Amino acid sequence: MALPVGGGRPLLEIAAAIRYERRKFGSGRRRTDAQGVKLEFNQDLLDRLAVRQLIDNWVLWRDSGFWERFRTVWWPEGKMMATWTQGTGDEFIEMNKKGWDSGVNILHFQGAHFADISGHRAIAQTKMHISQRAVVEGVLVDVVCTGRFYDFLEKRDGPWGFVLRQPIYEKDRMDPVNSGEVPKLDRALLESFPEGYRHLAYLQSKIGFAVKKNMPGLKGERVAQLYAAGDKWLKGEPLAWGHD
Repeated sequence: MALPVGGGRPLLEIAAAIRYERRKFGSGRRRTDAQGVKLEFNQDLLDRLAVRQLIDNWVLWRDSGFWERFRTVWWPEGKMMATWTQGTGDEFIEMNKKGWDSGVNILHFQGAHFADISGHRAIAQTKMHISQRAVVEGVLVDVVCTGRFYDFLEKRDGPWGFVLRQPIYEKDRMDPVNSGEVPKLDRALLESFPEGYRHLAYLQSKIGFAVKKNMPGLKGERVAQLYAAGDKWLKGEPLAWGHD
C-alpha cells in the first residue's frame, strides 16, 4: 500500500496567501484588507489552518491539564490509541487525570505536519516526541520516543474534531536524569516490546500499566495496515482502525 502523499503547504505560506494573495482561487470567503484589496479565502487553506490548530490544541491543552478545553477536540466517539491506555476521549481524559494525581509525568512536543483532506474528512500526520519521566529500577530516568501522530479527523457542521489518534512509534531511548546513575534493565523484558517504543514500554510496565504491544512503528506490516485504513477513511469508508 502506497504511503499517503501530497496535500500539505507550510503554514507561513498559507498565512501569506490569506493576507496578500490577490488572484482568485475559486469559490471562497471574500474579505477586504487594510488597503481595500478584495481577497478570496480558499476553503482548502482555511481547512488546513483549522486542522493544524486542532493538532496544536490537543498537545497544549492535554499537557497543561486544561481538561474541559481538551474535551472539545474530540467527537463523542473519538478514540485515543496510546501504549498505556486505549479508549474514548472522555476515558482518556479520566486516565490522564488519575495519572496526574499519582505523579505520572508525560509531555509532548510537535514538529513538521501535513494533512490529506478529502471533503469533510482528513488524515493528518505530525512529527512528535513523547517524553516521560519516572523511577526505573531505582533510578530517575527520562524516556524520549520519536514518532508521528497519525490522526483520523472529520469536519461536522463547521469545526474539525478527532475521530481517532494513533501514534506511530519510530524509535526511543532512556537517559538517567542524574549523571552517573545507570538503571540495570531486565534485558528479556526490554526486548519483549517492539523496537520503536521498547524503553517507553519498559518504563510504563514498571509503573503498573499494561502496555499494548502491537502499535505501529516506522516500518513493517502494522504501519502499512494503518496507512491502508487511512486511505479507506479518505475514500469515505467506515473507520477501519482501533478495533483490536
